[in-house]
Amino acid sequence: MKFIKSEKDFYSGLMFVIVGAAFAIGSTNYNIGTGARMGPGYFPLLLGVLLALLGGLIMFQGVVSKSTTGDKIGKVAWKPLGFIIGANVIFGILLAGLPSIGLPAMGLIPAIFGLTIIASLAGEKFKLGEVLIVATILAIISYGAFVKLLNLQFPVWPAFITG
Repeated sequence: MKFIKSEKDFYSGLMFVIVGAAFAIGSTNYNIGTGARMGPGYFPLLLGVLLALLGGLIMFQGVVSKSTTGDKIGKVAWKPLGFIIGANVIFGILLAGLPSIGLPAMGLIPAIFGLTIIASLAGEKFKLGEVLIVATILAIISYGAFVKLLNLQFPVWPAFITG
């Protein structure tokens, strides 16, 4: 008799447990506070614990599932995975720069365009016109939310444009 009846559920749940536990443990480096006076670590701790609990439930479902096929895990899609991880790395580099090698920050708008274009290469179809429309909409929403509404202080455009 096989212990894991649905590999997809079991390993997805395991991933949730690991990520949730990492966030919960990492949040203890900050002041947790109380329910009435929450510190900066309170929300990440709460989310980490909830994610780990959800992962535990999904893992349990993978063990008691009545699946006859076993829901095997397929091959890893390396190309999409590489583009998605690469898009996030490029976003961080464009947003903040790399001072150690002298690369200046390009700002929020170019970072969002870079992220969107590279991430869209992970799909099976790539239409530059559609990607640029989505990137423009994301840039406008992000600018409105983070710069205007939340008043976060980070570069929006490269320094050579803004001066």
